[in-house]
Amino acid sequence: MPITGTLSAEQRRSELTARVDAHGDVRIEEAARELGVSEMTIRRDLAALEAAGEMRRVRGGAVRASGPRPFDERRESGRAAKTRIAQKTRDLVPAAGTIAFDASTTVATLAGMLGPREDLTVLTNAIQTLSALVAVPGVTPLLLGGQPDPRTGSLVGPLACRSAGELFTELFVTSSGGVDPRAGASEASLEEAEVKRVLAARARRTVLCVDAGKLGVAALARSLDLEEVEVLVTDLDPADAALDPYRDLVEIL
Repeated sequence: MPITGTLSAEQRRSELTARVDAHGDVRIEEAARELGVSEMTIRRDLAALEAAGEMRRVRGGAVRASGPRPFDERRESGRAAKTRIAQKTRDLVPAAGTIAFDASTTVATLAGMLGPREDLTVLTNAIQTLSALVAVPGVTPLLLGGQPDPRTGSLVGPLACRSAGELFTELFVTSSGGVDPRAGASEASLEEAEVKRVLAARARRTVLCVDAGKLGVAALARSLDLEEVEVLVTDLDPADAALDPYRDLVEIL
């Protein structure tokens, strides 16, 4: 039965969570119709709930969460948006020097599209990203130490943080589970957030790459304050109104 009246974002998300708890899943088209909002609004709600670890998005809706999603599963989600972000970010990567890539699938997409460099060393805590970089002419990939997270495939933990803390880079390219003007960037995994904080602290510049569904989303663990970020790259046109809350905080690409 359709819900009458206007619900706040918090009320909608509570309703969506209740539906997933009760039925195991929720469908975007059905939820939009019954809650009286657009499908895009429901998609944004589901992205926020996924970043908070409440559920996991699937084609056409969402299902109960079971912790952070595996790398291969995340890689298939939002492929077009990740490609667009990678295309926009590619020109920010220098031809030479030392930089760092996080373990996100968005940045792994960038690694696969990077193209030849002159003499570039890239640190990463993702085996999949390392594999993509091995094939790029002029790039020397280095894998940080650490313990593999069986949920995500990322190398995390004290050893990953310690090795990241010993190395200084010119640029850190990262994604996040969500980004909010006040809360900053955040992750569903505490361990992943810790590694990103260290990598950002050792970089001269940080570029944050997120798709539109993560805007306004605050996940479990803070990874970066927006004052640490120089450029925000999304799949949206830079003039899109959805980016207005970020204009005074970061450069938008």
